[in-house]
Amino acid sequence: MIGKLKGTIVEVEGNIALLETNSGVFYELFLTPTLLGVKKIPYDIELYTYLQVRDDALVLFGFQTKKEYSFFKMLLSVPGVGPKTAYSVISYSKIDDMIKSIKENNSDYFTRIPGLGKKTAMKIILELSQKLESEFKLEKMFMSDEDKTIIDALVSLGFKSIEAKKIVRDVPKDLSLEERIKEAIRSATNPRR
Repeated sequence: MIGKLKGTIVEVEGNIALLETNSGVFYELFLTPTLLGVKKIPYDIELYTYLQVRDDALVLFGFQTKKEYSFFKMLLSVPGVGPKTAYSVISYSKIDDMIKSIKENNSDYFTRIPGLGKKTAMKIILELSQKLESEFKLEKMFMSDEDKTIIDALVSLGFKSIEAKKIVRDVPKDLSLEERIKEAIRSATNPRR
């Protein structure tokens, strides 16, 4: 699996770019319009990538941020949404706007995306609204490295990952990492009644 690429964009044709790595290997990958319009070619870049394996090809999709990559994978969980459709959604939308539209059941927002019909828009809203909590906050979906460290510490002490994530949400973020770990352990071992 190719999870991340670092190199130089040397050619662009449409929304497909050619990225040269330091080792001299060239990768062809789809890039979003925001990535394509950033700078003059050539330019250095580091991307999160998703590799689609098909019978006739291996297709790479590039993402500027981990949030875009994570949301792309969420879109793939929607029945009938393949990598190209999910990539169109990411390419023509901002994550915050998508989340707002999902919370408001605004299918018109999604139907404005090229190649996306009303039926697929409704599926996206239905499926993703079930995955997102009613008081959804982006920070809850994309945990910080500190949060992950605290969760790992709790899991190593025998707590289940789901329990650990719930505990971490309630630990104040203004403490040092060490203090947050201690507070998480304290909360886990002495639950409030």
